Amino acid sequence: MFTLALTWLNRDHVWLLIGFLGQGLFAARFIVQWLKSEMEGRSVVPVAFWYFSIGGGMISFAYAIYIHSWPFMISQGTGLIPYFRNLWLILRERRALREAAKSAAA
Repeated sequence: MFTLALTWLNRDHVWLLIGFLGQGLFAARFIVQWLKSEMEGRSVVPVAFWYFSIGGGMISFAYAIYIHSWPFMISQGTGLIPYFRNLWLILRERRALREAAKSAAA
């Protein structure tokens, strides 16, 4: 059984698994968003959504490069821009709120 698994595990199959991992992370972001929204009783986009978006997008982008799929590369590559931007905006806002709280406490 182990030998069979090793013979199956070539470069193309490893990249296939990487592709599935990227798509799995990308899909997981919607599950995280849905569960958080259900918990709060309103539509919410948690920070984890953006981390899953970046992780899934980067891995899927790498897979798209490997399989030489220009449409897939362009969609995943350009999608990374708003994912990083949204995460940066969230982190910037949190930093400003922390600094404001420190100033108010002083």
